[in-house]
Amino acid sequence: MEIRNLITFVQVAELGSFSKAAAALSYAQSTVSFQIKQLETELGCPLFDRIGHTITLTQRGRELLEYARQISNLTEEFTHSKGEGEIRGLLRIAAPDSICEDMMNTNYTDFHRTYPGIALKFTNTDTETMFRMLSRNEADLIVTLDRHVYDSEYVIAKEEPVAMHFVTGADSPYAKAEELSIRDLIDAPFILTEKRIAYRRGLDEALAKQSLEIRPILELGRTDIIMNMLEAGGEIAFLPEFVTRQRVKEGRLCYLNVIDLEVDIWKQLIYHRNKWITRGLAALIEYIKENEFGR
Repeated sequence: MEIRNLITFVQVAELGSFSKAAAALSYAQSTVSFQIKQLETELGCPLFDRIGHTITLTQRGRELLEYARQISNLTEEFTHSKGEGEIRGLLRIAAPDSICEDMMNTNYTDFHRTYPGIALKFTNTDTETMFRMLSRNEADLIVTLDRHVYDSEYVIAKEEPVAMHFVTGADSPYAKAEELSIRDLIDAPFILTEKRIAYRRGLDEALAKQSLEIRPILELGRTDIIMNMLEAGGEIAFLPEFVTRQRVKEGRLCYLNVIDLEVDIWKQLIYHRNKWITRGLAALIEYIKENEFGR
């Protein structure tokens, strides 16, 4: 049984397509089909049910997938290592924009100096896409900023609740209020993150429970730009504390004490339970746990 055939099998199973697997591996589609046929002949059973243009794993195919993933991961780890002392390879992280910004601001050059052989690739996306990437082995780790997620398919390496605040510029007229109701703010000028951002969705759902809706004057994904605009004007935003903390400490922004609306948001570091934890991935998990949580 050839290792390359098993690697191809993993790609087909995770991408759900012979053509997508061929593109990912830089093979002709006929090569992928031939390699899967070789595997099926060796094992004496079909690995995929082929109905029309759709393929699904058979029971034996599902059983093989777990073993094939382990072999694929071991092969990858050996390929990227140059000896016991050096850790090498590409690690892929998916996270929302605000998390990626925060992770970059915590100086990942420290990680690079410690592990110069590891390259990091960050992808900014929404929670649903992150989990799809994990399931297809397109990401090694994800960091979510959403409602609390638990699924036996995934391992939660670290998690913590995230404080969310209505925030405005220090000179805004709203900054002088000791406490506010959400109804006091509903017609205020809001700058909000896009609806695809999980905590924006959480805010909309919490408002809907009170039969309320905010109509923002502007929507965008970049939290740094939102905060710059808050400093210059009297608008209001709804942002995680870890994004705004430094500017509030410096007196450039301030939190509003809104007493009748809460949004439950969690930060979670997650990987797939079938993911092979290489030395490099283990090092990155520990680095993120130490530098991105409990701050």
